[in-house]
Amino acid sequence: MGRFGHAETMVRGKPDRFSFGRVVLIGVISATLALSTVGAFAAETGKAAPSEVIFLAELIVLMLVGRLLGELMTRVGQPSVMGMLLGGILLGPSGLGLLWPDLQQAIFPKSAEQKAMLDGIAQFGILLLLLLTGMETDLKFVRQVGRTALAVSLTGVAVPFICGFALGELMPETLLPHPDQRLITSLFLGTALSISSIKIVAAIIREMEFTRRKLGQIIIASAICEDSIGWCIIAIIFGLAEAGTIDIMSVGKSVLGAAIFLIGSFTVGRRLVFFLIRWANDNFQSDFPVVTTILVIMGSFALATHFIGVHTVLGAFVAGVLVGESPILSKHVDEQLRGLILAFFMPVFFGISGVSTDLTVLKDPRLALMALGVIAVASFGKFVGAFVGGEIGGLTRREALALGCGMNARGSTEIIVASIGLSMGALSQDLFTIIVTMAVVTTLAMPPMLRWALARVPMSRTEKERLEREEREAREFLPNIERLLLAVDESPNGNFAAHLAGLLAGSRALPTTVLPVSRDAAAAGNTTKSDGRNEPTRHLKSPELMKSAAQATKVPSDEPTSSTSIDVTVRMVDKPSEEAVESEAKKGYGLLIVGIKNTRTSSGEFHQEIARIVSAFEGPIAIVDARNGQLPQPEQGPSRILAPISGTEISRRAAELAIALAHASGARVTALHVANTGATTMQTWRGFGAGQEANAIIGEVAEIGQRYRVRMSTIVRTDLAPDEAILTRAKEGDYDLLIMGVGRRPGDKLFFGDTATAVFQHAACSTLFLVI
Repeated sequence: MGRFGHAETMVRGKPDRFSFGRVVLIGVISATLALSTVGAFAAETGKAAPSEVIFLAELIVLMLVGRLLGELMTRVGQPSVMGMLLGGILLGPSGLGLLWPDLQQAIFPKSAEQKAMLDGIAQFGILLLLLLTGMETDLKFVRQVGRTALAVSLTGVAVPFICGFALGELMPETLLPHPDQRLITSLFLGTALSISSIKIVAAIIREMEFTRRKLGQIIIASAICEDSIGWCIIAIIFGLAEAGTIDIMSVGKSVLGAAIFLIGSFTVGRRLVFFLIRWANDNFQSDFPVVTTILVIMGSFALATHFIGVHTVLGAFVAGVLVGESPILSKHVDEQLRGLILAFFMPVFFGISGVSTDLTVLKDPRLALMALGVIAVASFGKFVGAFVGGEIGGLTRREALALGCGMNARGSTEIIVASIGLSMGALSQDLFTIIVTMAVVTTLAMPPMLRWALARVPMSRTEKERLEREEREAREFLPNIERLLLAVDESPNGNFAAHLAGLLAGSRALPTTVLPVSRDAAAAGNTTKSDGRNEPTRHLKSPELMKSAAQATKVPSDEPTSSTSIDVTVRMVDKPSEEAVESEAKKGYGLLIVGIKNTRTSSGEFHQEIARIVSAFEGPIAIVDARNGQLPQPEQGPSRILAPISGTEISRRAAELAIALAHASGARVTALHVANTGATTMQTWRGFGAGQEANAIIGEVAEIGQRYRVRMSTIVRTDLAPDEAILTRAKEGDYDLLIMGVGRRPGDKLFFGDTATAVFQHAACSTLFLVI
């Protein structure tokens, strides 16, 4: 998945031009009914109403109004979080408080107890939003455009920070929460003005399909760096604020604590997070164990930062970054957690922030002028900083202009920062309102400005070629595989399958789980570790064959996905093979590799045990059949691989697998295409334009092989039926592995078509059928 999640609206048939009006009308009616109901209840029960009932009513109103206005803002091309914030402002003293003060006080009473309940939700919501921000932080963007992004982020933080700090130093004492601690407020104001909203920036870049453009990557990477720098600064400032005075000891403690935490998190903490997520996913049978694990990790990291003297938001943000990089964070787990945050905590948190904003104070000309000044200083500082950074980073003037426009959105990030500043006493209520106003104005202005600027940035020829290449690569399925499942016994088929799995896992650093589907093998070859995983012993060959094959991979060590040491886990099997596979498959695997003794019957058909295993796994399956007891030595792999291709998506995926194995073993691949529609060896036909089509099919596979630097040869046959052409080439070429893609077909028996059946029955070399 992309790292920056978003919601999509699916419209069936002809768009309804009245749908927008209906949303507004339904929203107004729903909000009016909800407010009237809550107001009537509050008026009837008065002060005797249980606080938890009013609390529930507050949550319902915030969610309903926030969601409706969020939908409204989305339909007019603005971020939904702005609708949630505006909903809170309308429910607060700036809206409902002016129109119907009694109702506003009934829903949001000013009692300390009621405010404390909402504040608890808001504080936890901040941590969850920072967790989500961290999960959407893709460090690969930073690595790809590191120099330019670093220059932009440093100047993009430094210039507005200086502007904000100077503004705080010149600000009248009446706006300061503690005049004797002006330095704290100035530092916080400088930080608040220097952070961009990664959510808003990423959403607009994605909407305009600029995510893969170099400029889009620079904008996103710069926002990521700025967010990371900003949260570290805020955490340090919070430590200074708690100390009450500014001295070298307090500064040193905060900086040193943050540094130790960051170093520990991205070394030992990274491995710990990966292990905990995988362990919970593989060992718990209850619902949503990974979501609970992620929330516990977030809370633990937040507490750790609190105990070392920095703010909990840094812990939540770093936890999100590590969780987002977890190699087995499946899409459905990400969606579950994201749904919880977006559906409940986001509208409630931003609604509470809006309710706390009293725009009526801007009736004072001095405060209104101050708000305009803050907006001007924030926009000027961010634009100049980003523009100068772009110039230093080697961008053109047009690119630097677009960069300056894109980095000016504060959005949700600024609201979180302002809320933290208000809670820690660095901001007064009036300053909080001014900063929220600045966040709303800059965020609403950013999308049209960025669209205007990006539309004027031309695409170079080199970038166009890169985007076309990346678009082709995105269609490949191997890069989307997170881990392997290997179901094997101690037969030659099982050993050969383990060897191939080791080559694939080693070349792509894929964690692998081994299921010894033979009861005897499972009983003799497994012991259970205290952490719930199974430890292979020397009696089970498959894990050792995998590790030996991984160590023998010929993938260059400088490739980011290569690894000579792979993570192999062996599961105890105490049930039939198909039940074991079905149970393990629920934990999330991208590919099942099967190698068992009973692969085919005496008549040459697939054995029923293979059929049962295939039916138990919904994803891609590789069925391995080693002919003549063929098993390469641990230091060897397949040397010659034949990959028949037909132009279908299934055959292209099989060719990908053949190229990946050849990439790991140093083998040579022959791509064979039969430009013939005949179904049997007795019928041949040469269609008009078949040569041109064959060249296109062969060329696509050859391009993949070239990208992987695999030695390839291509052959096109037009004089034979597919089955005869494949079998003839397999025999003449002295291949040791034939990889063929096949599709699932209904029926009691495992049947993949006449061509696949003929190859399975008569091939002289080992075969691997990739079942899609």
